[in-house]
Amino acid sequence: MNVSERLGSLSTAQRTVATGCSLLLLISITRVWSGADDLTSAGTVGASLRLAVPIAMAGLGGIYAERSGVVNIALEGMLVLGTWFGAYAALEWGGWAGIAFGIVGGMLGALIHAVATITFKVDHIISGVAINIMAPGVTRFLTATVYDRPTETPTIPTANRTGTFTVPLVSSGLESIEHRHWFLVSDVAGVVRGLTTEVSWVALLAVVVLVGSWFVLWRTRFGLRLRSIGENPYAAESLGVSVVRMQYYGVLISGACAGLGGAFLATVQNSQYKEAQTGGRGFIGLATMIFGNWRPGGLAAGAGLFGFSQALPLRQGDLVGPLLLLVAMLLAVIAIRQGAAARWRQAIAAAVGSAVSAIVYAQVDELPKQFIQATPYVVTLVVLATASQKLRPPAAAGQIYRRGGAH
Repeated sequence: MNVSERLGSLSTAQRTVATGCSLLLLISITRVWSGADDLTSAGTVGASLRLAVPIAMAGLGGIYAERSGVVNIALEGMLVLGTWFGAYAALEWGGWAGIAFGIVGGMLGALIHAVATITFKVDHIISGVAINIMAPGVTRFLTATVYDRPTETPTIPTANRTGTFTVPLVSSGLESIEHRHWFLVSDVAGVVRGLTTEVSWVALLAVVVLVGSWFVLWRTRFGLRLRSIGENPYAAESLGVSVVRMQYYGVLISGACAGLGGAFLATVQNSQYKEAQTGGRGFIGLATMIFGNWRPGGLAAGAGLFGFSQALPLRQGDLVGPLLLLVAMLLAVIAIRQGAAARWRQAIAAAVGSAVSAIVYAQVDELPKQFIQATPYVVTLVVLATASQKLRPPAAAGQIYRRGGAH
């Protein structure tokens, strides 16, 4: 039995653990080789978590919508609405009110998308593009009307924020181990400290929502009905499932997740609403959803990867250079696995990407600022282009459903 067959025989949880351990091993090798000790520090891991939350929530919203058969590329617009409504309510009534209103803001955008696509049978892509164009205009109008400012709201006071928590014994107990910079052991300590030190309560809520979504989608009657509609709505209709109602549920939950991500972005990560604040995170969330194969577990892994790639350019010192070394090793592993499975096109693409990354790391002393800023988007493209898993979207995603249309 080869490596691919052995991995295929593992359960989803076992594969997730094995993949995570393998990735941490590669990161530890990269840290020791490059000398970039901040690569797995608690600060970097904490920043990665904060940056991953909006992406994960946007991607989770995409899962709910597409599992119900509705393509939702309006996640970016729903994120924008979530940021504005979240910042407004946090300024007026406090951080948790901001989270609640951000969720409502995202659901308002989702309601428009649901009415357009489900009730009036508008093409899903056209509706999504329209909402993405409309949302920034609406928020600019609201900002100028309410605050007499065209592009941003006032800063949310510290007293109005949701706060953070630290696990005392874990965080302090592992600090000395992290700072010794031992191979792998210190990296594990840094990761654990980053996930237990000054963590936002809203980030914890997002993790609960992500784990709960796996349970809802794969362990409940509601989830079974939602997924069946995304595969074959007419078969579900023949069994007495109200397809329209379930699709509305799916799209509205999609907007709520995106709104939560937007509220986190405005009230926790940045402490105010700013125009163009989302920075394309809704579209990165869509890419993460695809990378995760329309499943919450894969989505969480993809969001963590993209959050990590966004955090590195923000840290002190050159961490993007070591990231190129990590990408080179990761693509080399992917090339070997794809070659072993006789997928020669993907293997060659991964091998070329690995060689290019290694050459750039070895030859370039200082990376251009523009390349550093584009790092998260380059990582998005590379990961999607070389993903080793078999991606299969819901069969009926994007189809216009008409009641009784199969008869």
